[in-house]
Amino acid sequence: MSTPAQLGYRMPAEWEPHEGTWFTWPRPEGISFPGKYDTVPPVYASIIRHLVQVEAVHINVWDAEMEAMVRERLAREGVPLEAICFHHFPAYEPWCRDHGPIFLVRDRNGRRDRAVVDWGYNAWGNKYPPFDLDDAVPQHVARLRELPLFSPGIVMEGGALEVNGCGTLLTTESCLLNPNRNPHLAKPEIEGFLKDFLGVTHVLWLGDGIAGDDTDGHVDDLARFVSADTVVTVVEEDPADENHQPLRENLHRLRAMKDGRGNSLRVVELPMPRRMEHEGQRLPASYANFYIANGIVLVPTYRDPNDARALDILQRQFPTRRVLGVDSTELIWGLGSFHCITQQEPATAGETA
Repeated sequence: MSTPAQLGYRMPAEWEPHEGTWFTWPRPEGISFPGKYDTVPPVYASIIRHLVQVEAVHINVWDAEMEAMVRERLAREGVPLEAICFHHFPAYEPWCRDHGPIFLVRDRNGRRDRAVVDWGYNAWGNKYPPFDLDDAVPQHVARLRELPLFSPGIVMEGGALEVNGCGTLLTTESCLLNPNRNPHLAKPEIEGFLKDFLGVTHVLWLGDGIAGDDTDGHVDDLARFVSADTVVTVVEEDPADENHQPLRENLHRLRAMKDGRGNSLRVVELPMPRRMEHEGQRLPASYANFYIANGIVLVPTYRDPNDARALDILQRQFPTRRVLGVDSTELIWGLGSFHCITQQEPATAGETA
């Protein structure tokens, strides 16, 4: 059977035009926000209020009862419901970036085809069972959209993958080489899967993730492409902080890297917010966990002095988009932020948004 790459498919960059954004709404019975669930829906509402102005929003819910509850909560927060589609695709936890579909595109004969990659999902190394329903979400979406579905047969999460849309992919050794994912695969074999199923030609590897990240080091908390040749990467300026040395090492690697065309990357530094904890547990607060939508960039803020500095840096990287800070202080208790809860669906036309 032909691979997506052989068929001409590729994973588009996040800044390419979206049809919409997918969410999986958190369940009150879920484990992601113990004791703080009621503080989380207002954060979702803030994000969705911005998104419905620029693209469609799709929300996975458990059933009709949960849909009614979500509708009521969003209406209470003043979110217009006309641009929101609800889907009864149940999942235990809300991290749609990791369990949701990875969309591919293929441009040929004047039209854009799309497909879905259905990576295996095991809740970041079997940390939080059960996860069978979460694992099935890409299949539901592919059937809904009547799109080809490709199943590589290995474990992979969307938060571990960052692409520039031009053949280069950025990821981390701490996550993809962790034996709790695919212990039977070595680095060259994993690279082969990424190339075959995402249409990339060049894989770049960072080292460790940030402290408190239970995903074993997702790249979307570390470094993000903001254009085909530019990466923003977080740095910790305090030498006493446990993030200082790993992030310095990643910065050093990025400065030595070249993209798939042999060009050096342009590297822009982002600050980190202050150390955040919950009941003694370090939280993975990072400004790199932003989400790029049509015409806007949603950036998590943390009631921190570095919020304004991070927003200014990112606004300069996205001169044609509005960079909007949204308070993620309550959401980060669940060990994830805006990029972790979203998944983009590319548009059927390929012009630049």
